[in-house]
Amino acid sequence: MSAPARTVQTGQVTDAQAADQLAGALEPTEPSPAAVRAGGGGNPDHPAVHGGGLFGLALGALGIVFGDIGTSPLYAVQTVFSIDNNAVSPTPGDVYGVVSLIFWSVTLVVTLKYVTFILRADNDGEGGIMALAALVRGVSGTAVRRAAVALALGVLGASLFYGDSLITPAISVLSAVEGLEVARPDLAGAVLPIGVAILALLFAAQRWGTHRVGRLFGPVMVIWFVTLAVLGLPHIIARPGVLLGLSPTYVASFVAHHPYTAFIAMGAVVLVITGAEALYADMGHFGRRPIRVAWFVMVFPALIINYLGQAALILDDPRAVTNPFYLLAPSWARLPLVVLATLATVIASQAVISGAFSVSRQAVRLGFLPHLTVRQTSTKESGQIYVPAVNWLLFGGVLVLMVTFRSSASLATAYGLAVTGTLLLTTTLFLMYAAAAWHWARWQLVLVAVVFGGVELIYLGANLTKVTHGGWLPLLIAAIVVTVMTTWQRGRCIITARRVELEGPLPEFVERLHAAAVARAWSPGANASSSGSRTTPPHPPPTSNCPSTAPS
Repeated sequence: MSAPARTVQTGQVTDAQAADQLAGALEPTEPSPAAVRAGGGGNPDHPAVHGGGLFGLALGALGIVFGDIGTSPLYAVQTVFSIDNNAVSPTPGDVYGVVSLIFWSVTLVVTLKYVTFILRADNDGEGGIMALAALVRGVSGTAVRRAAVALALGVLGASLFYGDSLITPAISVLSAVEGLEVARPDLAGAVLPIGVAILALLFAAQRWGTHRVGRLFGPVMVIWFVTLAVLGLPHIIARPGVLLGLSPTYVASFVAHHPYTAFIAMGAVVLVITGAEALYADMGHFGRRPIRVAWFVMVFPALIINYLGQAALILDDPRAVTNPFYLLAPSWARLPLVVLATLATVIASQAVISGAFSVSRQAVRLGFLPHLTVRQTSTKESGQIYVPAVNWLLFGGVLVLMVTFRSSASLATAYGLAVTGTLLLTTTLFLMYAAAAWHWARWQLVLVAVVFGGVELIYLGANLTKVTHGGWLPLLIAAIVVTVMTTWQRGRCIITARRVELEGPLPEFVERLHAAAVARAWSPGANASSSGSRTTPPHPPPTSNCPSTAPS
């Protein structure tokens, strides 16, 4: 596959161009050995194959991919102990139960599900739920119903991901800037204007591309993750007993003795795994192996150390539940920590913005969104793109949310539904793909469904209780996006069917050209043989998403 053009202005396109675009998105290709070794998902033009080396790509991944999940310590533990009028209390039993829930949620959902399994399912190096839906469709063969279900789940998951892409920048930046209320209470009134200004700069910078943004943000995130570990480690050393919270027995004890409290807590614990879907959607920017290296070497250990440190702090001083992250630091370090946290949350916003660009391109290829301007921001790395329309729509939506909700605590109640819904849909599509493409045995499918799907169903149920307290927001966003996608797809099908009625099917016309001796005029640059034969199109026409019967 050749490197895409610098700028792709997609307006009116021919049937052949549309066929090539969609076929390129869906057609399975044989991975090259170099691409597989580098983690590029079989795409020889993938950044993992000829980017800046493993270290450079891992550093860039830190600056783009892990911003969302890496900033969860800012607000996750605080939200757990404040949700539902402080239903979870800072007692040893609850604290150990919460930190055990956090550890095993990150381990099961992010480390095992996404980093180990889901990243294996790439569509020519691209990730995201729409790419996964395209993969399922590509291996469905004659199973038309399975392909249709996969596309429907992909559209719903992408719609929820867009909701996550709106909420994440708002809650992340607000939660960081709110640290001013701890370090300098007199600056509390400046939190919202500062947050708006920061996000305006971030969205304006998108046109320069993720490779430049990643180079800038990567070193910042290295400092951030080191800081997370440095903040948590002294408190763990002072109270080493908190390490007992890593045992799953504390989850079982917490659920057995306080089932309702544990259920409510899970509605907030899900905040520690936000960014997992963005991690998958951003795979096209850096490749599978750099993401895995960055996760296991730096991100995962730093996160767990910080969460354990917050738990140890709460055990020592239950009043710390008001803001356990910033209270980990000594008073002299809190203002610099606010600055660093603000930079980190800007990067968290970058993770979902880049993911939204990738998901949008996949949706266009599948015919669920109109053709958009897609700017290639790197001459080498095909997955790094900028979609102006998506960028500015997201910015407008984020501003509305910030002005309406005004604080991270208010937004936290709206956060979980989009995340858990997308997690569950991704698991469903992955199981469909593993069954069809990898031919997993039934016991393997059942085991994955019970372990991952069961946990995510519980998370989803816990977040459904928040629908009336802000959880309606991602559902509203998803409903709007689903309406746009399905309306566009249906309208495209109607227009195509009517054109076929008037002009006849395009494949039949091409076959007639092949069969007939059509005279061709020579033109400069034409690559035709003396016999007048034509080359075979690079891709076969893709299977249509439209119903087989034309509308009346």
